[in-house]
Amino acid sequence: MTREAQELLAPIRALHERVWRAVVAEGEKAAEADLAQVLRDAEGDTIFAIDSVGEDVVVEFLEKEVAPRSSLVLIAEGLPSGQMVLPRGTPEKDAQWRVLVDPIDGTRGWMYQKRSAWILTGVAPNLGADTSLRDITLAVQTEIPLVKQHLVDSVWCARGKGVQGERINRLSGERRPLAVRPSSAKTIEQGFAMLSRFFPGVRDEIAAIDEEIVRGALGPVRAGKAQCFEDQYISTGGQFYELMNGHDRFNADLRPLMEKVLARRGWALGICCHPYDVCSELIAREAGAIITTPEGAPLDARMSVDGDVAWVGYANENIRKQIEPLLRAALRERGLLPGR
Repeated sequence: MTREAQELLAPIRALHERVWRAVVAEGEKAAEADLAQVLRDAEGDTIFAIDSVGEDVVVEFLEKEVAPRSSLVLIAEGLPSGQMVLPRGTPEKDAQWRVLVDPIDGTRGWMYQKRSAWILTGVAPNLGADTSLRDITLAVQTEIPLVKQHLVDSVWCARGKGVQGERINRLSGERRPLAVRPSSAKTIEQGFAMLSRFFPGVRDEIAAIDEEIVRGALGPVRAGKAQCFEDQYISTGGQFYELMNGHDRFNADLRPLMEKVLARRGWALGICCHPYDVCSELIAREAGAIITTPEGAPLDARMSVDGDVAWVGYANENIRKQIEPLLRAALRERGLLPGR
């Protein structure tokens, strides 16, 4: 990573802290129903009242603290056309960076105070409209804690430099280094392994694929035994964190592949994972986790607010060898791999 990109790390980390503090402060004073109010339907997703808090902080901070030194194309849901150039009036082609941000990834879980959300940011040199996730050289993701929670985790990386992290005690102000490491287990047995099936429509089909994978990997259920477990964390950044931090061994979000199944049922494809949801994927890879497309290729997508992304995550190569052939077989059988 260039020295110029490295200089963006400190302000982006400061931005993340400003966002989570603002969101938590809003949560402390607002009623749950207020946070869950729908403001509008944006190009990428439904925007809730709490989302606007993060968006406002991001734009204001980048405009004042970063843009005067480093021009950028900010890409985030909620912006007109999904992006804006800072400083304002700068031609897009002249911007130095493209910065893809999800101010609150996991809004639905956080606004009901069920689970932490995450702030995600990926920074790439501005290579034009086709700049993609594979061009990201700097990534940061930071936890937005529940109102009742006092510890906040943040992790970041530059491409090829490994992962660094910090755990902040928001009550005492204490900060400690945080190390993350994926699980070294050789099997999903007695671990957390699952397919994402957050919303109605094809839960039955996804569950059937899940069952085939687990049965193929671990055999039939034994009396009185729990072979493995699942955890439906409605936050892609949160899912990546669980993989990189040794909590999950396998996870996959296949929603875009389900369009054929939905079409056969006469239904439309609902909400899917978008590029901004996976803009911190570099951190998981630098930590040692393996993130791929369903076909097994490196994950990639244009840095934008639209476009549907399917991804597969493995804690290590042994887990990949155990699960990937079973996953592909289940998808091919149903004609769900692209081009099949």
